[in-house]
Amino acid sequence: MTAPGEHGWTPRAIGGFALITLVWGSTWLVIKDQVGSVPPSWSVVWRFMLACAGMFVLALVRGDSLRLGRAGQRLALVVGVLQFCLNFQFVYRAEQFLTSGIVAVLFALLMVPNALLARSFLGQAITRGFLVGSAIALSGIALLLLHEYRLAPPGAQVPLGVAFTIIGLMSASGANVLQAGREAHRHSPVALLAWAMLWGVLADLAVALLLYGPPQFEPRAGYLGGIAYLALMGSVLTFPIYARLLRDLGPGRAAYSSVIIPVVAMLLSTLFEGYEWSVLAAAGSVLVGAGLVVALRARRPAQ
Repeated sequence: MTAPGEHGWTPRAIGGFALITLVWGSTWLVIKDQVGSVPPSWSVVWRFMLACAGMFVLALVRGDSLRLGRAGQRLALVVGVLQFCLNFQFVYRAEQFLTSGIVAVLFALLMVPNALLARSFLGQAITRGFLVGSAIALSGIALLLLHEYRLAPPGAQVPLGVAFTIIGLMSASGANVLQAGREAHRHSPVALLAWAMLWGVLADLAVALLLYGPPQFEPRAGYLGGIAYLALMGSVLTFPIYARLLRDLGPGRAAYSSVIIPVVAMLLSTLFEGYEWSVLAAAGSVLVGAGLVVALRARRPAQ
C-alpha cells in the first residue's frame, strides 16, 4: 500500500492542482451571493443535497464500491461533519461580514494547520523554511485585516467574520488530515466523499431546522445557478481531485493550492464587489504570497 504523500508532483497531480485552484478561486464570490435573502444554513443544505446526489452518481458511473464497513463509515461521518457541515456553515456566515477575497486570503493559511496536524497524526515532518514562510504569511494577513478594519463601516463585525473563518479553516483542516490517513486509503475517494456528504448534509439539515425553522429557498435564476455551480463544479468535480491530492502529496502540500486561490478570489472581489486596494492591502497580499511561496520552496516541504 502506498504511503500518504509518496507520489509527489506527477502530471496528474499538477493538472488537478491547477483545476481546483481555478474553480475554488471563483467559488468564494458565488458563495457571497448565496448569503442574501436565504439563511446561510439553508444555502449549505441545498448545495450539498445536490452535490451528494451527484457524488453517488459519479461513484456508480465509475463502478466504485459504496461499501465502507464500520471503520469507513465512522471516518465518513467525521469527515462529513467537519468538512461539509462545520466548515461550510462557518464559511458562509463569515462572508456576511467580510468580502469574499478576504475570506479566501484567510483560508490561504490552511496549509499551516494541515502541516501541523499531519505532523501530529501522520508523522510528517515540518521544515524550518515552512515555519518561516508561514510567519511571513501571517504578517501579511495581519496587514490585510488592518486594512479591512479601516474600511469597515461603523458597527461592522470584522472580528466575528475572522472568527467564523478560523473555525471553518480548522474544521476543513481536520477533515483534510483524516482523508490522508491509512483508513481513507482503503476506500475509493469518490465513495468516501459520497458518504461523507450524506452525513454532512444530514447534519446541515439539522442545523438549518434548529436555527431557522422550515426550509427557505430563493427561486432567482442567479441563486439557482449558484447552487448548481457550487454543487457540481465546486464540489462533485473538485473534491475527489483534492482528495487524491491529499493522498498523493500529503495535507501540507495539497493545501499549497491556497497560494493561488486568493489571487483569483481577490481579482474577482475587485471586479464584482468593489474591493478597494491600498498600499496596506497590496503589501499584505505580497507578504501572504511571498510567505506561502517560501513555505512551498522549502527544500523538503512539509507533506
